[in-house]
Amino acid sequence: MIDRMNNNKDVIAFSQQLAGKIEVGSKKKLTKNNLPLLYTPGVAEISNLVASDSGEAYHHTIKANTVAVVSDGSAVLGLGNLGPLGALPVMEGKALLFKELAGVDAFPIVLDTQDTEAIIETVKNIAPTFGGINLEDIAAPRCFEIEERLKRELDIPVFHDDQHGTAIVVLAGLYNALRVVGKELKTVKIVISGAGAAGIAIAKLLAYAGAERIILADRTGAIYTGRVDGMNPVKSEIATVTNPDHESGTLQDILKGADVFIGVSGPNLLIADDITHMNQDAIVFAMSNPIPEIMPDDARRGGARIVATGRSDFANQINNMLVFPGLFRGALDARVHTITDDHKIAAARALADLVRRPNDTNIIPKPLDKKAVRAVASVFQQ
Repeated sequence: MIDRMNNNKDVIAFSQQLAGKIEVGSKKKLTKNNLPLLYTPGVAEISNLVASDSGEAYHHTIKANTVAVVSDGSAVLGLGNLGPLGALPVMEGKALLFKELAGVDAFPIVLDTQDTEAIIETVKNIAPTFGGINLEDIAAPRCFEIEERLKRELDIPVFHDDQHGTAIVVLAGLYNALRVVGKELKTVKIVISGAGAAGIAIAKLLAYAGAERIILADRTGAIYTGRVDGMNPVKSEIATVTNPDHESGTLQDILKGADVFIGVSGPNLLIADDITHMNQDAIVFAMSNPIPEIMPDDARRGGARIVATGRSDFANQINNMLVFPGLFRGALDARVHTITDDHKIAAARALADLVRRPNDTNIIPKPLDKKAVRAVASVFQQ
């Protein structure tokens, strides 16, 4: 406890010293000679040009390389509803990663509202500045409507990273994990714990990639067509394309005979004995942070062959950092309007292929691997 408190103090002191992780800089040193070009009167020429042809904004303004990182603070990390100021340090960190890893200029924008319509209107109103919108830490289920509406109503890519970044990196790790154990995505039984933003998106992407035996579980247990308790429209929809055998019961019940467990829910939900009921060469992705659904040592003691978490202090870290910088780098460069499911599958393949010889403790590139940015960005050129 003392070590943790000291570490917390170090984090706070470091943050206070920085007073924010990012800053705005100019591309050109301002002089008396270039002031007329960079600002008045020359800027009027550029304003007229861009106003008459919106496409010119990509050649003359920051729009070509700029992403808004938008949150309402309703689902910050694993901390819950902290509101806009509680979300701001996370959005700043995200902007830092965009710049350092992919050269993308990202602006943290936190909104003092958690009303769906207000969020949609606000993002639409600020969108002209940006080449893309990265939604972050917005609670389910309204995050689904917000993203879908914005994708329909804007002409720039909109991407909810908690959903799709997580799904892409999970699929990438799963491709290699299945390769190591000699199983096929189409035939394995996959149990997903958590039916929020990440769990729903993972299920949809795995199904699109060819998985046919997916079961989701929430606090009430297995999700299936016809279940009444604890359901919402999003869960009802996913029930129609998952759980083909109509299994019911607790997470432990449906884990029996599973080949893959994917956790995006909460800490300490499983023990080693639960893993013993999975099939041989079980794959366990326990990604709740900071405390996973089951600790890696316990999962291995229960018979899991491959274990991944969201943490950096264990092998096989499943981290969205591998996805969103390269995804937006590629989307901005290609000037695409939408990031499609095919782009997501291709990004997962590209990440998996970076690991030439996957093994039990090496199924995914390291989070700061800059080859990941190039590999993911390249999917928009295919």
